Amino acid sequence: MSRLKELRKHINCELDKMQNADKRAGAYAHLYGVSLAATMIARKRGLDVELASMAGMLHDMYAYQSGSYENHAHKGADLARTILTDLELTNAEETELICSAIYHHDDKLTVDAPMDEVLKDADVIHHCMNDMSKEVKDKEKARFESLCAEFGM
Repeated sequence: MSRLKELRKHINCELDKMQNADKRAGAYAHLYGVSLAATMIARKRGLDVELASMAGMLHDMYAYQSGSYENHAHKGADLARTILTDLELTNAEETELICSAIYHHDDKLTVDAPMDEVLKDADVIHHCMNDMSKEVKDKEKARFESLCAEFGM
């Protein structure tokens, strides 16, 4: 089984523990949506698509497991490190790359390392395009406009 499939199997088991069906469905949609967007963005930018996809799958797991978005990016990086270590899916360098992206993914107004930017952008793409009737958040507007230009949308 591929590393991504193994990670998705683990994530699916964790998400299935969520009692609220609507929140569970939203969690599945968001994690898989961000994972796909991260894959596409990483490919376009010449970065590791598998690691980008894995970061997308893990980026909000802390929030879904804890029910809290307070400091979820930083705490989520710690959770991701634990999951990746327990499942033995990545080496130390790959784990650090994924965890850095998760740690920084909520800092939409700053520019960080290339993989960090992939995850931020994938998160924004999903936030803004999953429900086009919603207003784009102020902290995501500039990033979304740049992404639209980058992808010719």
